[in-house]
Amino acid sequence: MTEQAEKHPAVQAGRDAARGISVILPARNEQGAVGDTVRRVLELLPGAQVIVVDDGSVDDTARFAEQAGAQVLRRPYGMGNGAAVKAGARVASGEVLVFMDADGQHDPADIPRLLQRLDEGYDMVVGARDGGSQASVGRGLANRLYNRLASWMTGHAVLDLTSGFRAARAARFREFLHLLPNGFSYPTTSTMAFFRSAYAVSYVPIHAARRIGTSHIRPLRDGVRFLLIIFKIATLYSPLKLFAPVAVGFALLGLGNYAYTYSTLHRFTNMSALLLSAAVIVFLIGLISEQITNLTYRRGD
Repeated sequence: MTEQAEKHPAVQAGRDAARGISVILPARNEQGAVGDTVRRVLELLPGAQVIVVDDGSVDDTARFAEQAGAQVLRRPYGMGNGAAVKAGARVASGEVLVFMDADGQHDPADIPRLLQRLDEGYDMVVGARDGGSQASVGRGLANRLYNRLASWMTGHAVLDLTSGFRAARAARFREFLHLLPNGFSYPTTSTMAFFRSAYAVSYVPIHAARRIGTSHIRPLRDGVRFLLIIFKIATLYSPLKLFAPVAVGFALLGLGNYAYTYSTLHRFTNMSALLLSAAVIVFLIGLISEQITNLTYRRGD
């Protein structure tokens, strides 16, 4: 860029706007992609703060990130993707936080599209991956299941619950730092927290490339974790939507068993009593969980 172009009012205005943006990249052993990712972000947003959180890498991730122009936060050992995101959010100075992976999957060229939608009045904008972005058929099916469940829970269309590419207003995002887990499900938690607090969420379609380097996802270990995410989605947003159907199910089984035993044995059995008691207990647990959820979110008011 020439000196004359550097002084152009439009260029300067773009840099001034970028100074209010902090781009946070959690990274663990990403030396193959982090440098190029940081450089592309800075070329696109010259005045932005770019923070790479080195989550206990054993390679040269931190060195390559610093050489590319990023501010690097070094963690002494791996604490998890969510922990890295929280660390970056705490030190970020921008009014807008952009989160993206450092492994080359997310295209920095999509950042302006997220920011443009944010300027339309939304509090968080998520990059929704297309069908060709899924690493495997199994993960694609799992993500569709999460999206459907989250859409039912929130009453809003959730296009990509687990996408880590998102932009959010810093003040809003920091309200929920105490809720975010240290592991990989921070996108799920933050999305549901924003919906639960009536903050506007939107989606922008993106294509995620294949990552550079080795994935940290382990199918067997993370299969159980993803199953737990399903229950976490429900309990995080509105526990009664999970517990009430279960209570109704126990009640119907109890009444059905009572009808059968009364017609055949002419008596009320212990099994019927157990099922009906379980229905009441499950409903009361859901009611208590709903009150705890309300108190949890009120902490950010």
